[in-house]
Amino acid sequence: MATNPTADLILSGGKIVCLDNKGRIADALAVTGGRVAAVGSREEIERYAAPDTRRIALNGRTAMPGLIDGHAHMDREGLKERLPSLAGATSIDDILQRIEALAAAAEPGDWIVTMPIGEPPDYVGVPENLREGRVPNRWELDRVAPDNPVYIRAIWGHWRNTLPLVSIANSAALTAAGIDRDTMPPAPSIHIDKDPSSGEPTGIFLEETYKPLVEHTLMAGIPRFDLNDRIDGLARSMQVYNSFGTTSVFEGHGIAAEVLAAYQALRSQGPPPVRAHLMFSPAWPSTGPADVAELLRSWGRWLAGHGLGDEYLRVGGLYTESDYSDENLLRTRTAPYTGWAGFNYDACLPEATMVEMMTEAARNGIRVGSFTPNILDLYEQVDRRAPIGDQRWIIEHIGVFAADEIARIRDLGLVLTAYTNKYIYQDGAALKRELGDDKAGRIAPLRSLTDAGVHVSLATDNVPPTMFHPIWHSVARIAEGTGEVLAPDEKLTREEALAAASREGAYLTFEEDEKGTLEPGKLADIAVLSADPLTVDEAALPDVVADMTIVGGDVVYDRETELVG
Repeated sequence: MATNPTADLILSGGKIVCLDNKGRIADALAVTGGRVAAVGSREEIERYAAPDTRRIALNGRTAMPGLIDGHAHMDREGLKERLPSLAGATSIDDILQRIEALAAAAEPGDWIVTMPIGEPPDYVGVPENLREGRVPNRWELDRVAPDNPVYIRAIWGHWRNTLPLVSIANSAALTAAGIDRDTMPPAPSIHIDKDPSSGEPTGIFLEETYKPLVEHTLMAGIPRFDLNDRIDGLARSMQVYNSFGTTSVFEGHGIAAEVLAAYQALRSQGPPPVRAHLMFSPAWPSTGPADVAELLRSWGRWLAGHGLGDEYLRVGGLYTESDYSDENLLRTRTAPYTGWAGFNYDACLPEATMVEMMTEAARNGIRVGSFTPNILDLYEQVDRRAPIGDQRWIIEHIGVFAADEIARIRDLGLVLTAYTNKYIYQDGAALKRELGDDKAGRIAPLRSLTDAGVHVSLATDNVPPTMFHPIWHSVARIAEGTGEVLAPDEKLTREEALAAASREGAYLTFEEDEKGTLEPGKLADIAVLSADPLTVDEAALPDVVADMTIVGGDVVYDRETELVG
């Protein structure tokens, strides 16, 4: 008679939500060799116990599969702590005191670059959050840092989802950048504020674009995030994502080489606490169709199928878009530096070239992800030339879809990642007014997509980094500001939303046999939660956090003991 394997770890005394296709809820779980050995009753799991088995008492708490973020931009989170913060400043004087202290600790001529004005993670209400109702200008910054160039950075616009972006330079920074009264904005979206009486620049830059452009053009000379910043920032990011129960991420927008280097550095140090599947963000040196196709044939085949890597770090597939804009070309001036983005701005291609490239990708088994507005049409063009039905091509950031589009998505075998924070919560009320009440069900139609058999993975887009916000959006469908419920018929059940935050993320990365549910043989990636997401008050869903996070059977985060990593 076969004996049970000895458990390295046993969790018991709570509620194990397996999220398998049977909807199983168990009392206990055993882990052996980094994988789930068994789930069942406490008595059944005790058969796996040995004297040296580690035990975690759930004490009535709920455990579930580790969450999988389908569009994470995880690397940005830790970068927010690499620069001095202005959080908590409620007046210009508060800001000047922070800058003065930084200048006192710096050598003359050293750059002082800070995080944006406002409160992370979303930096809302600027400049109304300041007593003066405005931001400081160059001359005010000069008073406290006359011998140092100072630059207060702009936010990554999607953190706040409102414009304009604001950044500020003092006189020394303007001089270093060669900016004077005659300097012209490099793009229509940039406004160089000027004193109305003297015509001199005030040091304030306003940008009507969500992706900062000033720091890649006018202020391209500021100190940049280096590899050490990227490595340390990524390590910190993983701690933050673990604190919300996230154990895996997918970077569907693609990552540039400088971010990949940080991932590789952390992987070389041992198993990281967050597993990552990264799509590649190519920097195309040419936009000619023949050149792009040849490049893909010559160096791109390593992106085929599951790509290269292991269960902790894998790179496969590529991201593209048809936003071949003058602004993106301007952003590439600092390449290979990508700033907050972490992806290459010259991954964009003219539409015709993009179709040629994607066709070559399909022929070579390389899947593609994109959120170009007309991407469904373009995918169908490719599919007629080289079938993509079994390659799990991706539409990122799903927004508004009609019934016929859902059927087309299903027929192409596409996988979707949802951007509920924008389309349901932030912009939902405006979209409903634009579309009309009768078409509000097209806004992030998660129920219709699920019922059609389309695989949809929830995602944070790092706005903010907790998956329990999109879980709540999917269940409640409440619009920010108005509080109205958008098309209640499109709600997901809580079980479905949790599955979209775990099981569907595993499908997205071709790993449905490895993770996403708690079943024997699968990776022991587990989130022990502060509240039961199946029963907690709906309004409290966004506040659920991880008390403990386990990756491969190892505790990587423990809120009680403050264990991280």
